[in-house]
Amino acid sequence: MKPHTAAILLLVWLGIFTVHTVKGSASSASSRKYRCVTLSPKQLNIRNLVSYEKQQVPLDAIMFITTKGIRICVRPDQDWVQAAIKKIDERRAAK
Repeated sequence: MKPHTAAILLLVWLGIFTVHTVKGSASSASSRKYRCVTLSPKQLNIRNLVSYEKQQVPLDAIMFITTKGIRICVRPDQDWVQAAIKKIDERRAAK
C-alpha cells in the first residue's frame, strides 16, 4: 500500500510542478516585446498616435502605438515621423 501511496503523491507533485511551469511560461510570454519586421509605407495621422518606441534590431524603425493600441512600424528617416515624435513628446511634457 505504501508504494502505491508514494506513486500517487509523486504524480500529484509532478502535476503541480507542471501547472506551475506552464503558468510561468505563459506569463513571461505576455511580457515579450513587440518587434518590427515590416515597415508601413503610409503616413499616419499624428492625432491618432499616443506613443512610440525606437528600434534598431532587426530593423531600424519607429513603432507608433495608436489610440486603439495598434502598433505600426515606419522608417525613422521620414520628415512626418520626426514631426510625430516631436508632437508626442510635447504632449507627454504637457501632462
